[in-house]
Amino acid sequence: MGRIAVAAIVSVWVIPISILVNRIVPDPYMDEIFHIPQAQQYCNGNFRSWDPMITTPPGLYYLSLVHVAALFPGNYFLQLASSFPEVCSTAALRSLNGVLAVLCSILVYEIITHLRPALDDRKATLFAAVLALYPLHWFFTFFYYTDVASLTAVLAMYLACLKKKYLFSALLGAMAVVIRQTNIIWMLFVTCSGVIDITLAHQRDSAKVYNLKANKGISPSTLITSVNVSSNLRKRKSRGNSEANKHSFYRTNTSSTSQTSGLLYEIQAIVFTAWRIKWELLVSFSPFFFVLLAFVGFLICNGSVVLGAKEAHTVSPHFAQIMYFSIVSALFAAPLHFTIGQALDLFWSFWKNRLLGFFLGFLALMASLLSVHFFSIAHPYLLADNRHYTFYLWRKIINFHWSMKYLLVPVYVYSWFSIFHLLDKTQRRIWVLVYFLATSAVLVPAPLIEFRYYTIPFYFYMLHTGINDCQSLLLMGILYTVLNVFTMRMFLFRPFHWDHEPGVQRFIW
Repeated sequence: MGRIAVAAIVSVWVIPISILVNRIVPDPYMDEIFHIPQAQQYCNGNFRSWDPMITTPPGLYYLSLVHVAALFPGNYFLQLASSFPEVCSTAALRSLNGVLAVLCSILVYEIITHLRPALDDRKATLFAAVLALYPLHWFFTFFYYTDVASLTAVLAMYLACLKKKYLFSALLGAMAVVIRQTNIIWMLFVTCSGVIDITLAHQRDSAKVYNLKANKGISPSTLITSVNVSSNLRKRKSRGNSEANKHSFYRTNTSSTSQTSGLLYEIQAIVFTAWRIKWELLVSFSPFFFVLLAFVGFLICNGSVVLGAKEAHTVSPHFAQIMYFSIVSALFAAPLHFTIGQALDLFWSFWKNRLLGFFLGFLALMASLLSVHFFSIAHPYLLADNRHYTFYLWRKIINFHWSMKYLLVPVYVYSWFSIFHLLDKTQRRIWVLVYFLATSAVLVPAPLIEFRYYTIPFYFYMLHTGINDCQSLLLMGILYTVLNVFTMRMFLFRPFHWDHEPGVQRFIW
C-alpha cells in the first residue's frame, strides 16, 4: 500500500471537510483573526508589518507564500501585484494545512517503517492513517493555525536525523523553530536521539570486533585499531547491505533493554563512548549547535520566548501540565493503557522489585500531589473563554470540588507509569528519560492548558510504543472518528452568541 495509499486515505477526508468548513465558516475564527490578516500582509509584500498579539514567529506565513505561489503560479511569476494578494484568501491559506496534513501522514509512515522495518506494510499504513485522525491534529487541519505545520516540520527533522542526514535535519529544525519557537526543545531531543543512535552503533561495533578477535585468539592490544577499521568499513557499505544498521537503533533497544543494569549504567556507557568519538559527534551535530546559538541570540534580543502578548504568556512553573498530558495521552491511546492486561503487566513489573517499585510509586505520588497543589495554574483565558472544551473540563471535573484535583493524582501517576512501561519495552531508559525531559521542558513553562501543545510529544510517544496489533489501532481509529465527528459537528452546527460581544461563537478544542 505504502505512502501513496496513506496520502490517498488522508485526502479522502481532508478535501470534503475543508470544503464544508470553508462554506459554513468562510471568515477567520479565533486565532485566525490574527494569523490570516498577518499572512495577507505578507502577500501584499509588507514584511515589516506585525500584529503585536501574535506570539509565534512568521514561519507559517512564509510557507503560505510558497503554497499560494504553487497554487497560482501565473499570478506569482507575472508579479501581478493587484491579483496576488487576492488569492491569499482565508480558504487558500487554510488549504496549506490540508496539504501539510497529507505530508505529515506520509512522514509518519516513513518513520514507522524506518524504525520497524519488519512491520507489515498494511499495519504501517493503518498506523499512519489512525495517527492522522488524532483529534487535536485532525481538527486544526482545517484551520489556519501553526499546529499542523509545526508537527510536520518536527517529524521531517526527526526522519532526516534517523537517516543520518544531519545537515538537512538541522535545516528542518531551524524551519520548525521559525514556525513555533518551542520546537527548539524538540530539535534538542532529536539531537540527543541521534547521539544515542551513534554511540549505540559504536558500542555494537566494539563488541563485535572484540568477540571476533577473542574467538580468533588475536591479542586485545589490537582492539582499538580494529574498531577504527571496522568503523571505516561500515561507513563504506552500500545502502542495501547496511539496511539492518539503518534500523539498528529501534531493534537494538527492543532486544537489549532488559539486559541493561539500569539507567545509570546506560548514561555512563553512552558518555564514555561519546567522549571516545567526540570529533565524529561534533562534526555530525554541529549544524544543530548553530541553530541553538541563533535561538539564544533571538532570546537575548527579544527578551522572551514569545513575540507578542508577552503579559498573557509569561513563563510559569506549571508542573501540573505534565500531569494533564499523561492522562490525556493515555485516554487517546486507551486500548493500550486501560485494559486488565496492561494493568496486570504494570503491577507485575513493580512486584518483581517491590522495594524499588514502592519507592518510585511513593515518590511519583508525592511529586504529583505537590505539583497539583502548588503548581496548578488557572489562566484567565481558561476561566473566561467558554468556547474551549478545556473550560468545561476545568469547571466540571478538575475544579468541580476542591478534592478533585487530588483524587485524580493516582490516575495521573498510573498514566505516566503506563506510558513509561510501554516505552521501556522498546526503548533504552536513557531515551525515555530524554523524552520525559523534553516533554516537561515544553509543557511546564506554559501557563495555559492547551491540548494542542500535547500533539508533538504524543506523536513521539506513539511512534515508539511498538504497538503491533490491528485491534488496538482500529479501536483507536474508532475513538478518534467519534470524537472528530462530535467536535466538528459542534463547531459547525452548534453556534452560540455572547451577550457582551457581537458575532457568532463556536466550540473548539
